[in-house]
Amino acid sequence: MQRVVIDEPYQFVPPYHGTFLSRVFRTFLPAHLKKEYGITEWECRGIENLKESMAAGHGILLCPNHCRLSDPMAMGLINIAANCHTYSMASWHVFKQSWLQAFLSRQFGAFSIYREGMDRQALNAAMDIVVSAKRPLIVFPEGVISRRNDHLLALMDGTAFIARSAAKKRAKIDPAKKVVIHPVALHYEFKGDLESSVAPILDRIEQRLSWLPRSDLKARERIVRIGPALLSLKEIEYTGEVSSGDIYDRIERLIENILQPLETEWLGAAQEGSVVNRVKNIRSAVLPDMIKKTIDQAERDRRWKHLAAVYLAQQLSLYPRGYLEDGVPIEHILETVEGLEEDLTDFATPHPPMRLCMEIGSPIEVDTKRPRGEADPLMVQLRSQMVSMIQQLADEVKRRRASG
Repeated sequence: MQRVVIDEPYQFVPPYHGTFLSRVFRTFLPAHLKKEYGITEWECRGIENLKESMAAGHGILLCPNHCRLSDPMAMGLINIAANCHTYSMASWHVFKQSWLQAFLSRQFGAFSIYREGMDRQALNAAMDIVVSAKRPLIVFPEGVISRRNDHLLALMDGTAFIARSAAKKRAKIDPAKKVVIHPVALHYEFKGDLESSVAPILDRIEQRLSWLPRSDLKARERIVRIGPALLSLKEIEYTGEVSSGDIYDRIERLIENILQPLETEWLGAAQEGSVVNRVKNIRSAVLPDMIKKTIDQAERDRRWKHLAAVYLAQQLSLYPRGYLEDGVPIEHILETVEGLEEDLTDFATPHPPMRLCMEIGSPIEVDTKRPRGEADPLMVQLRSQMVSMIQQLADEVKRRRASG
């Protein structure tokens, strides 16, 4: 389990308003993305949409999909393309990895958000940034890394809350002042040889299963063998037996077998909704006594097991149904290998060369009032535009490969 949950009292990391290091780092950002993440080419489209909103003095939220670990750093390319600076909300654990990462993250405009509870300081800071309209604010509305180029997770309601609250404050200052959301689509295109790139990783995974490496098979065939084997091990660990049926049905059953008993214990009853949100709610109930140090070591160990279990449930939910069907883009296969490696080792090997295309969509004007009804129309529109943009970029790559 990666160190995404911190059993310490939360301390808000405020936004840093200086720009010197951020400006200096722009020079080195493309080289850094190439070295650390294998991104050898990049293109930023729709930059005129952002420039027009900035010129109009709008409060701006940039809402990208979050498919890779490189996304927050890659969003810095917008600073280069638009010659601007941005702020971004980042999970508190980002600031707890090392002093250097915490320092640099702040210099580049990041401030913390506590995902395991209500963080009014972060929300107020985000609203103040949007109200002031001095810099765009980057918010990843999925809340977690989806690990999938062409698949968008459920969007978190906090995005609409920040946008509407800021819009209300701006309207009180001047009814003509607007808040807009720009959807952003990030799409990564792998431009290398898939089989040679992923073969060493699949070899290691098969060896970990005590199998002989099947280098005679294609990557997709190897994944189709490896996936059920790894899932069977987790089924035995958490339920005592291997289940039967379609692998995606098995994944869904295992997720429920993990989450429902924990929800009953910690929340009083089994819950509904996205797995990411359900996991967040369990963490929010498990952590307080661990942070306060009011429990003994045996109970602390038990709770860490619960946190590891919900982390597994969340990771399992990131393998979308049908993502490995015949004829899928090679990125789907690459992402699945990366996901398997990360779930086993907490590390995913970069696979250069990678081309990033990022597109900034047309602005969505934020109304100060939410119409009645279950689905928030602002989030529905945001999701619709993000899905459409992501699909268009994927289709473009598909057509280019077909013609080339």
